[in-house]
Amino acid sequence: MEINGYRLEEKLHTGGMAALWRISDRQQRHLSEGETGAPPLIMKVPLLFSTEDPTAIVAFEVEQMIMPKLKGKHVPRYYGSGDFDTQPYIVMEHIAGTSLRSRFEKSPLPIDEVVATGIQIAYALQDLHRQHVIHLDIKPSNIMFRADGSAVLIDYGLSRHDKLPDLLDEEFRLPLGTGPYISPEQVLGVRNEPRSDLFALGVLLYHLATGERPYGHPTSVAGLKKRLYRDPLPPRSRNPLIPDWLQEIILRCLEVSPAARFDTAAQLAFLLQHPDQLTLTARANKRRQDGYLSVLKRRFQAAGTEPLLQHSVSDQLSQAPIIVVALDLAHASAALAEHLRNISRRMLQTRQGARLACITVRKTNRIGMDDSIIQQGQNIHVKHLIDLKHWARPLNISPDKITFHVLEAHDPAAAIIDYANSNDVDHILIGSSSRSVLQRLLGSVSAQVVAEAHCTVTVVKVHGKFT
Repeated sequence: MEINGYRLEEKLHTGGMAALWRISDRQQRHLSEGETGAPPLIMKVPLLFSTEDPTAIVAFEVEQMIMPKLKGKHVPRYYGSGDFDTQPYIVMEHIAGTSLRSRFEKSPLPIDEVVATGIQIAYALQDLHRQHVIHLDIKPSNIMFRADGSAVLIDYGLSRHDKLPDLLDEEFRLPLGTGPYISPEQVLGVRNEPRSDLFALGVLLYHLATGERPYGHPTSVAGLKKRLYRDPLPPRSRNPLIPDWLQEIILRCLEVSPAARFDTAAQLAFLLQHPDQLTLTARANKRRQDGYLSVLKRRFQAAGTEPLLQHSVSDQLSQAPIIVVALDLAHASAALAEHLRNISRRMLQTRQGARLACITVRKTNRIGMDDSIIQQGQNIHVKHLIDLKHWARPLNISPDKITFHVLEAHDPAAAIIDYANSNDVDHILIGSSSRSVLQRLLGSVSAQVVAEAHCTVTVVKVHGKFT
């Protein structure tokens, strides 16, 4: 069978709303520059005549609108679509890797594998959110992995795009999502909260780490509403091998209020990579569910809960960036250090959810003796860490919003750039001056960071009494 020049070779999957076909393009329309062979393609065809659910048709329309807007390695490449007046379909890249669903069959997984998986999914979500899209149906079968380990998010039928009409919100009032993973605010009909995707990721991490779903598999609205007041069994009570910091992260993702979760997926990925910088709360050592009175109180509160005010995913991300301030306190002037602190303070005051990462680079020789200990017996690494904390103390930042890192590297600029890229940093603040040979060297570091970093960079210079 052929549709618009595409030959249907093999049916790969039939879901509740659509079927997926492996196809070939007889007209060779999708060769990119430099490619010699046709890319692997799949076609998604809605099941118009085998379902009575009207959301299937609307969800397909939503996906047809959203997919052409997406780009990057965390989404399937879009190639084209067909209209409903002839034959509706979407042609996209065939991801050759495996889905997250296969890993759930082996859960509970080793902790390092759970963490690595969470980091990759969080990066994919951050990339999607930056493109103005909230997925709203994060579940194992909607997450694929490429050969390099990066996560790919698929199936955008229930998603919301800030810049496009939300057809599902306009036409339906029942909660939309998949029972085990739907967030409390989605149960209430809210579709504009990017932290809904972080709730779903928390459910995935819980399941991967324990082998159990935190909320079971509810099939009714009443069952879904239980997550508004009934907390899940702490994951460490199901798997004692889970470290306290990972339970802290999972339970924070599963908070009923979006404001109590992580502000962005990038911040979640950051703390999964730096658990030593995580501030632990009572969540970390929790061993049992809350008592009857606490649940009853939350149940009464949930009964009067109103939908959240409308805002956009772009607004949420702009208020919660990861900001790096790169410092060389051993050589920089006191004036430069103070100016960096003042600018950091202003940036944090205008972005309520921002996280500040204070870093310094201890330059090392490519080959040489271990000089990590100062002659007087003081550890250089520890001294740098103390200096960073001393510099940041006047900022009076909440401990859960600031971290400190001493990087060991031969090339300071490359270390700062690599740190920023690896942690999905939004903004680098770095000092530079030209008042001495050493400070000119520091200036070259800032110039390299400006030239090569993937994020915004602000360079602070001191010239006499002016900056």
